[in-house]
Amino acid sequence: MRILVIGGTQFIGRHVTEELLRRGDEVTLFHRGKTNPELFPEVTHIRGDRNSDLGGLAVGEWDATIDTSAYFPRQVRALGAALGTRGGTYLQVSSIAAYAGPVAPGYTEDTPLGDLVDPDVEEVTASTYGGLKALCERVAKESFPEAPLTFVRPTYVVGPYDPTYRFTWWVETIARGGTLLVPGPMDNPFQVIDVRDLAEFMVTLVHTQTAGVYHTVSPLAPLDFAGFLTSVRDTIVPEGGVEFLWVEPALLNEVGVTEQAFPLWEGLSPERWRSAAVPDRAYRAGLKPRSLEATITDTHAWALQAGYVPSSSEGFGLSASQYQQLRARLA
Repeated sequence: MRILVIGGTQFIGRHVTEELLRRGDEVTLFHRGKTNPELFPEVTHIRGDRNSDLGGLAVGEWDATIDTSAYFPRQVRALGAALGTRGGTYLQVSSIAAYAGPVAPGYTEDTPLGDLVDPDVEEVTASTYGGLKALCERVAKESFPEAPLTFVRPTYVVGPYDPTYRFTWWVETIARGGTLLVPGPMDNPFQVIDVRDLAEFMVTLVHTQTAGVYHTVSPLAPLDFAGFLTSVRDTIVPEGGVEFLWVEPALLNEVGVTEQAFPLWEGLSPERWRSAAVPDRAYRAGLKPRSLEATITDTHAWALQAGYVPSSSEGFGLSASQYQQLRARLA
């Protein structure tokens, strides 16, 4: 198939491109040439900027378009205008953050989407991200009226080459061993998706021209936060090499610790139930997640190869003062 990828050289797009090539597709990447421009010399590269210069897409025809970087509705609208009917099936990477308000455990893809007070907002923040993703989906329906439309809604996308290091931070922090202060509640639901499984599923959807909306999450029954940390420890640390000291959110708040200190942690936020999505529809359509242990092992191997070391410069973790205060209170 002839596939156009918007992006294609960073994280999700990188793995999508690798999967397309593995299946023998004719791939065109549209990107700015700023992130890993040396990758994939065997494919067609069209340089441009989806925010200001879509001229490179004035010619060409594809069986499907995979959009890995839609954050603002104007971007989707402009892409639709540039491609017209030449883009084939349109697949957009959305997010479970697109839903309106707090969701209930076991929610499905039919849950109502959110809105923004200002639909023209130009800054992606924790408060605007979900609403912007919802708007991107709505605008896609207007901008690609004749194309089959597919939306994948992942929770946290993790694995090799993740530029956010959220999952990687936990893996490498635990790999260093010792006594770690970790945030409760222990039973908060926890779902992720390995980027390679997401990429494989996305390519399967465009190959079969399957329209629809899909929760791309794993595991089928929500794991909890304690289970995630325990899986990391048991997978990469020799027995007895790590001790977890659980700290409840109220105590963390007393010493000034917020959700930002621990990646992938939702505390007691109503948003924690977003990691309790039902992925049955995606599983029936061909999503086949690998084990969490396999993702942990491969992420650790990539981190070692890349020389990644958890650092305070990322904004994750406790300050020395916070750590000392908490240890004193837990003594």
